[in-house]
Amino acid sequence: MPSIELHAAQRDELECIENLMQFYLYDFSEWLPLKLGEHGFFNIQPKLDYWRQPATRPFLIKVDGELAGFVTVDDETHIPGAEHNIGYFFVSRRFRGQGVAKFVVSTLLSRIPGQWQIFHIDANQPARLFWARVVPVLTEGLFTTHQLDVDGYPCTFYRFERAQPAPAPTGFPSRS
Repeated sequence: MPSIELHAAQRDELECIENLMQFYLYDFSEWLPLKLGEHGFFNIQPKLDYWRQPATRPFLIKVDGELAGFVTVDDETHIPGAEHNIGYFFVSRRFRGQGVAKFVVSTLLSRIPGQWQIFHIDANQPARLFWARVVPVLTEGLFTTHQLDVDGYPCTFYRFERAQPAPAPTGFPSRS
């Protein structure tokens, strides 16, 4: 098992995430009609407003000390009552199939309690298989699914609650 780290991105690391967004969009171009610009890049504007939102939390993923992707959590929800949403999630192809994505999601859910929604576009078969396998395990089967269109694309939403971790009993040392 590789050494996987998930750390909150600092302001000076947001440019790195913006750069990785090109690879994220490249992957999505298999399922969405995304077009390259005349200079060979996907035409995306910097997400300054997104990064400024108080609920937006960007994270970088490293595997064995090497940059491997990113994930963001935000409050751009579609399911009533949900507080947290995985906005963007990208793991570089070289690190897929090694448990990296599952570790990242498990870590996020343990760090950020509350009402969650996670969704994928239905055309994205790898995401469909991943979330259908991981959500039941990480939620102990306590979730609901919802079918909604987002920007005209059919999507599957998973809705669940992640409880606050129980504090260590008084008088006993906690283990970290």
